[in-house]
Amino acid sequence: MTGSRDPQQLSFALAELIALRGFARVRSEDELQVAWKSVVGESHAGQTRPLQVVRGTLTVSVETAPLLNELVSFQSAELLGRLKQQFPHLNVKRLKFRLSGM
Repeated sequence: MTGSRDPQQLSFALAELIALRGFARVRSEDELQVAWKSVVGESHAGQTRPLQVVRGTLTVSVETAPLLNELVSFQSAELLGRLKQQFPHLNVKRLKFRLSGM
């Protein structure tokens, strides 16, 4: 006689636990920080912060309006190209910049 819950494969149970506890999200957030710092460079890394990737769009918080303008107008395509080339597993298709509330 089988109980109401059939045994699960260990891999499925571990994946479910990781999702429930948010471990994968933390790892991906850390990886996103590292990836962004790598492509944007030290000069702008301290003034920007990647927030999240939703449906292929990476939203980045920017501390100042002049830097926001520079990133949108002059660097967006190059940064997106670097992200796609160096970190294709992040599945970033677009960049969205917003002024931070700091």
